[in-house]
Amino acid sequence: MAKIKRRRRRWLAVGIVMVLILLALDLLFPLPQPGRDSPYAVVVLARDGSPLRAFPDGQHVWRHPVKIADVSPLYLEALVAYEDKWFWWHPGVNPLALMRAGWQWMVHGRVISGGSTITMQVARMLDPTPRTITGKLRQIARALQLEWHYSKQGILTLYLNYAPMGGVLEGVEAASRGYLYKPAKRLTHAEAALLAVLPQAPSLMRPDRYPARARTARDKVLRRLEAKWGLTIVADALTEPVYAQRIQEPLLAPLLAERLRKEAKGQLRIDSTIDPAAQAMLEGLLADRAGSLPPRVSLATLVMDNRSLEVVAYAGSADFADDQRFAHVDMVQASRSPGSTLKPFLYGFALDEGLIHSESLLSDVPQSFSGYQPGNFQQSFHGAVSVSEALVKSLNVPAVEVLERLDPVRFSGLLQSSGLTLNYPRGASPNLSIILGGVGTTLEDLVGAYSSFARKGLAGKPRFIPQQPIQERRVMSEGAAFIVRDILETGGPTAKAVNSAAGAQRGIAWKTGTSFGFRDAWAIGVSDHYTVGVWVGRPDGTPNPGFFGANVASPLLVDVFSILPENRTGKIRQPPSEVTQALICWPLGTRLIDETAPLCASQRTAWVLGGVAPPTFSDRLRSGSARYTYYLNKENGKRVSPECARGPIVKIEAARWPAALEPWLEPGLRAKTLPPEWDETCDKLYRPEAGIKILGLTDGEKIRRPNTGTMPPVKLEVRGQPGKVYWMVNGQMIASGKGTMAQPIRFNQAGRYDITALDDQGRYDRISVSVIESQ
Repeated sequence: MAKIKRRRRRWLAVGIVMVLILLALDLLFPLPQPGRDSPYAVVVLARDGSPLRAFPDGQHVWRHPVKIADVSPLYLEALVAYEDKWFWWHPGVNPLALMRAGWQWMVHGRVISGGSTITMQVARMLDPTPRTITGKLRQIARALQLEWHYSKQGILTLYLNYAPMGGVLEGVEAASRGYLYKPAKRLTHAEAALLAVLPQAPSLMRPDRYPARARTARDKVLRRLEAKWGLTIVADALTEPVYAQRIQEPLLAPLLAERLRKEAKGQLRIDSTIDPAAQAMLEGLLADRAGSLPPRVSLATLVMDNRSLEVVAYAGSADFADDQRFAHVDMVQASRSPGSTLKPFLYGFALDEGLIHSESLLSDVPQSFSGYQPGNFQQSFHGAVSVSEALVKSLNVPAVEVLERLDPVRFSGLLQSSGLTLNYPRGASPNLSIILGGVGTTLEDLVGAYSSFARKGLAGKPRFIPQQPIQERRVMSEGAAFIVRDILETGGPTAKAVNSAAGAQRGIAWKTGTSFGFRDAWAIGVSDHYTVGVWVGRPDGTPNPGFFGANVASPLLVDVFSILPENRTGKIRQPPSEVTQALICWPLGTRLIDETAPLCASQRTAWVLGGVAPPTFSDRLRSGSARYTYYLNKENGKRVSPECARGPIVKIEAARWPAALEPWLEPGLRAKTLPPEWDETCDKLYRPEAGIKILGLTDGEKIRRPNTGTMPPVKLEVRGQPGKVYWMVNGQMIASGKGTMAQPIRFNQAGRYDITALDDQGRYDRISVSVIESQ
């Protein structure tokens, strides 16, 4: 009993001495803190865990943080079995292994087998020591300190993160990704054995440079594991060749990776939503397309999954390796003029406001809106058009006409509340030019907003990391989103009735846009599964004449959709319950019913929302009812008045076309819908001429104005109508009065002037003159 007590006292004394020694070591030689002078590399990963881009530390060392749970159990088994099979039991030092290694060194004069434990190797990683007796003793002391401060799992984690793997690679995760291009969690038996032995001589056994040496060392580990893994598995592993790719920086979605690194604020491993296969195909497509573009022209593309709002592909520039194309400028985030890409939202908002239906009559003619005179991209006009035609053809004047009714301030507010940020020039406020690109926004915001057309009116904020919450905002009603998407995809019901094949072309609905001066070319489109945005231009804002959305951006958009999985479903979409079809009549714009049938100059099939078919906008130039009455001589069909008629007369109810549109009606439609010429019996009240004529200037005439002083007005007259005449210059009504009165026209600046004289019967004359400065 006394011996047992003495033995306990001795062990207690030994324990106390060991504790005192360890405390003294901590005080005199503090254990280096891992990571203090060796920061990890930052790695941005694709959705499958493969690296998109990595950012090394200050010494250009690649070290990726990894936990035990994130490493293949095969690697842990190989490491412990080959390097330190008593790792889980010894106190940091294995005396038997040290004595064996020392004896072999004395007998053979060289190292035959190492005596270092995993803990001692970690000690050398944190506090490098020379390979001398003194250095080994210091390493042993550090190993005891490590065991004092860390658990076995903690020490093993340090090894997994700091073990030298050759070149600039440190840690099993960096080695697995650098050599094998896969995470350490997916290692095979052969790969686990290779990486387990690599730290013994990382420079001499690099598999990318010395595959034969690496294979010899790997096979040695595999044979040692036969008892644990089995002969069959080891035999198969031995046949696997040693192959490693050349260590190079992963570089997919480089601009997104840089963006996520900055936003992560010190996070070392950043998981993204990027699909690496789609990203690689997209970057290849852009690089190929860039080769056909002029120097310094770049491209940007964003692809978002409508179901999860995850961004599956992101290209902020045409080619990250081409500095001439502003490779490092991320045009996904750049604020640029959106051109006509905001028009679908305008018509969607107007549908929800009950201002229009899909076939509402609009006037694509020269018009002035409080001094603002928009023109079309091709500098031509189409006359009477529907909302569907105006959207498909991207006509500017009809869009401004609708925006004026909706109100630019309200339109801007609706867009902003939908999550689409608008950047106005300094000191500017919402105005009519917004619909033609007189504002700035980003490709990212446009893609998020456009997704509403495939998501029942709900826009989604693009998500770049899995942890990012889903953010949705209501842009427009489900019905309005359906109608606008159907117009963009098929042209709408009237177009499909004319072209029966249009209904079979389902799949992608898109809109193009071109900013002023050809600085930006856009194409934004949606399918059931994806929203894709494309931008083409020069990041420095230099114009690219001849570059517009339809000829450079939309072909790329179609190609991007073609490389995406699950792009087409073949499913015919059914309209929501609030969307129905109705026959409507022009020029009134209302439903075809018995009462309005006689007034129907043209029938069209329209999408209507909530059963509402609003009438054509009130006439901007001519007041009064949209309906009027005139009389015909029953015998000859000519126009008369009850005051001058001789014989029976017929009362005719008619519908007015907008005054600005009447001169643009097709001849057949004019003859059908406008009153005929006056009967001779009314000659005393009305002149019988078939038309009216502007006198004073001729069509196509060029006028020179002096450089100094004020140019006097030119007085014009009309012949053929002594009654009321309306005068318009560039679509803006400037005056109305009797046709017998001369009308002064002022030319205050150089340019083209379209002058129109119009009477109440729809007769008109129009001339165009050019005013140039005198030299």
